[in-house]
Amino acid sequence: MGKTAFGENNSKWNFILDIYRFGCLQCVNQMKKAIIVGATSGIGNALAKILIENDYKVGITGRRKTELESLKKSNPKNFCISAFDCTRENNSEKLEDLVAQLDGLDLLVLSAGTGDLNEKLEYEIEHATNQLNVIAFTEVVDWAFNYFEKQGKGRLVAISSIGGLRGSRMAPAYNASKAYQINYLEGLRQKAKHSKKQIYVTDIRPGLVDTDMAKGEGQFWVATKEKAAKQIYGLIKKKKTVGYVTKRWRLISLLLKTVPNGIYKRM
Repeated sequence: MGKTAFGENNSKWNFILDIYRFGCLQCVNQMKKAIIVGATSGIGNALAKILIENDYKVGITGRRKTELESLKKSNPKNFCISAFDCTRENNSEKLEDLVAQLDGLDLLVLSAGTGDLNEKLEYEIEHATNQLNVIAFTEVVDWAFNYFEKQGKGRLVAISSIGGLRGSRMAPAYNASKAYQINYLEGLRQKAKHSKKQIYVTDIRPGLVDTDMAKGEGQFWVATKEKAAKQIYGLIKKKKTVGYVTKRWRLISLLLKTVPNGIYKRM
């Protein structure tokens, strides 16, 4: 009888362990999967940390492998890294590899971008800006949209800029490339609507954020990258189509849209 009792108890414990293992497996499978393109620093880096805190498994990309590895050390189990330059690599292949590491994809955030003041209108600066903000941008968002369309659902988020609302004599290519992004994302939202799939496209338009991208004098309302990332995560959760970061920059956007051309060209 003792052996039988022990055997029965042992079976019960094995049954309980099986349930626990199954539950753990389900938790892993239910973790949301995200990729952040451009996570070595700035907003992308801060947002990656927030996603990890909110039960995401995150694939992070960027040119500087050491920065990616440093971020991965904070949570080796839930970070996957892929070091590459968006303007020189085959972005589609790199993203496919990262999705394989993550075992799926629910959210892609495109945070990579560049821009320099170019008052002298040097072509090299304009060309470098367009290579990343237009050419690489297009390849990445096209890949993401097609992936989500095949999957039947997904969220695409891109960091454009409030600068995309009007032109700039100080940084012509930067503002123009951000205008391209704003309009391209609007086109993808139309495609998503017509596809009747659960695809959400969010355009994040930051004002000034304390990153390497913030250049020039007389800056105001400069937000920390942590504050910006926190607001962006809130916009992602709410499935917003357009969001200004920080929120007060919406006021500036309204002013920019209403300034007459005759006045604006003198600014």
